[in-house]
Amino acid sequence: MENPAKVFYSSPIGLIEVSGTNNSISSLFFAEDAKSDKINSNDYLDECLKQLDEYFNGKRKIFELNLAPEGTEFQKKVWNAILNVSYGTTKSYLEISKSVGDVSAVRAIANAHGQNKISIIIPCHRVIGSNGNLTGYAGGLWRKKWLLEHEQKYSDFEKQLALPL
Repeated sequence: MENPAKVFYSSPIGLIEVSGTNNSISSLFFAEDAKSDKINSNDYLDECLKQLDEYFNGKRKIFELNLAPEGTEFQKKVWNAILNVSYGTTKSYLEISKSVGDVSAVRAIANAHGQNKISIIIPCHRVIGSNGNLTGYAGGLWRKKWLLEHEQKYSDFEKQLALPL
């Protein structure tokens, strides 16, 4: 087994703890502080931090990282569906349940969504209620709102650049 590593990233919306190995990311979540006796990095986590920088600067829309989330097969199926929600857009829990092939599984989808340990990269902030309202986010609804507005801002900017003069 590879040596696990952990680093911290100071984002515009708070401190982020990233954990992984030499070739994958296993968790990314908001942390209260960077106090840990096991902080160490590797080239792969450094690449993740670089991609986070690009994301927060509006230059990256898709993360290109190997992910190793721990969960059940159903949870992984839900997280894969969430990975397909495009930058700057949202989908409802119902839409996610349809994409995994079970419209009656909305509550199970919401539960799996809440177990996502790789925030931002598996963009659970892009999943909203069927009524369009923001719903639970482990990092807090204010962060979810910020992330959606951030992505919308850079999506709109690209659309403006594509308009003919």
